[in-house]
Amino acid sequence: MDVGHHPRVCAADATAPVVSFDTHPGRYRHWNLRLDGDLAWLVLDVSEDAGLVPGYELKLNSYDLGVDIELYDATQRLRFEHPEVKTVILTSGKEKVFCAGANIQMLAASTHEWKVNFCKFTNETRNGIEDATENSGQTYLAAVNGSCAGGGYELALACDHILLVDDNSSAVSLPEVPLLGVLPGTGGLIRVVDKRRVRKDLADVFATRSNGVRGKTAAQWGLVDELVLPRQFDDAVRRRATELAARSARPSHARGIELVGLNREIRSDSIVYDYVTATIDRTSSTATITLHAPTEPAPADFDEAAAQGAAFWPLALTRQLDDLILRLRTNETNIGIWLLQTGGDMATVDGYERLLLHNAESHWLANEIVQYYKRVLKRLDVTSRSLIALIEPGSACTGMLTELALACDRQYILDGPPLDNEESQARASLRLTAANFGVFPMGNGLSRLESRFYGHSDHLTLLRDTVIDAELTAPRAAELGLVTAAPDDIDWQDEIRLVVEGRAALSPDACTGMEANHRFVGPETVETKIFGRLSAWQNWIFLRPNASGPEGALRRYGTGKSANFDPKRV
Repeated sequence: MDVGHHPRVCAADATAPVVSFDTHPGRYRHWNLRLDGDLAWLVLDVSEDAGLVPGYELKLNSYDLGVDIELYDATQRLRFEHPEVKTVILTSGKEKVFCAGANIQMLAASTHEWKVNFCKFTNETRNGIEDATENSGQTYLAAVNGSCAGGGYELALACDHILLVDDNSSAVSLPEVPLLGVLPGTGGLIRVVDKRRVRKDLADVFATRSNGVRGKTAAQWGLVDELVLPRQFDDAVRRRATELAARSARPSHARGIELVGLNREIRSDSIVYDYVTATIDRTSSTATITLHAPTEPAPADFDEAAAQGAAFWPLALTRQLDDLILRLRTNETNIGIWLLQTGGDMATVDGYERLLLHNAESHWLANEIVQYYKRVLKRLDVTSRSLIALIEPGSACTGMLTELALACDRQYILDGPPLDNEESQARASLRLTAANFGVFPMGNGLSRLESRFYGHSDHLTLLRDTVIDAELTAPRAAELGLVTAAPDDIDWQDEIRLVVEGRAALSPDACTGMEANHRFVGPETVETKIFGRLSAWQNWIFLRPNASGPEGALRRYGTGKSANFDPKRV
């Protein structure tokens, strides 16, 4: 059993450190969480010598993955354990510095895949902060009480309101372009123009000015919302936070639930939770992930469900899947193909889903679980792995678990009896419910059905009007375009084997680019820009010699030598 520790790196072997995403406010080394009625204070006070891996110091409140693991944990606990909190004040515990952003020495020394996963997780955490404001009534306010650079300003940008101390020295800046030869990696460029609506020529000046912008100019350009003199800063922050809290509909007297440590058994080739199991085959570079339905029926009402706390099946399943995705993404970078399947009784899953969705608008906890499952599915959407859904007899592919299959790149359903019992009358089926029509939108704002049938609204209408809640056989699911193929029991094993072998023979880089383009059709949003346009460019620029070469900006940062840029435009 592995039930919660510091976020850490454990040496599984000499070349493969294992990152844990377990932590708790009592174990934080970089953040202080303080509760004050309907306000909460998240104070960044980074311990310089507590980097996640050796080799760098976290000076000036700079951060690494370990700092962000704590931040993610705090945002989750604020949503589930503290429903009374309506405004979260994000500030610094250090004198004259808010946050210097991602630690440069950490980035310079990290492998490419570590940088990519770090930036992705950081982006997801910032998006989660915005989601809390938009969908949970828990507004984040950035109290910028010192210099605020790079990822530090990107952290402030994720907040709904930014106050900057007017002390003639504190500034906001995105110095990545002029100093490091890279792009702000956690949405800075996009949020400046898309979210804060800064005029694009001023944004250009801002992003190429290494010292950034301070005082009245920062406010005039829209980079911050308010300037406050130092002696008035604390009072102004509290006053504004109280005003924001007054707008929230979060319940003032509700009791939160504790996010207890996860039960988890980790072996060399498997990770097993209560409702989620992953089996790893390193020879084929696959992980088979199974989500299990509960054996007990849904509670009679949501008060009974809330009394179960973190053990309530939809929440327990979501937490376990979230943890598994993060662990596999970070620790198993060679496992490029995920086979996703479900098991259990469809009717039982439907009972839990109806209870959850029926109360999502009236009960804060039901809403939080729905929003959390949405975020975990989004995490799956942006995971750079080939995702293949397998639907066999005994699967529980209904509603919110069908959504898991729709998140995959391909879906295969077995048209025949179970492979281990040809005499059985059991057959695989698939069911759509109200959960598949917009309850869990993707980053592009569309449901996964809308993304699947983009531009075919008549087919979506057909699905909604004629087959919702119906148990669809394999041939019918294939006819409706809900699966990629429906092999029979004679061909099933060979078909899936060929799919896996064919995928494993392709360039993982090419697959990542292809999958990201296919998954996000239709409108572009801040989220799709961050994970598509921004991340793709950031990752490419990281590899270029102007950034990472021996004379590149990342390599020469802090040495006193200027970077030697190749002037060719590529």
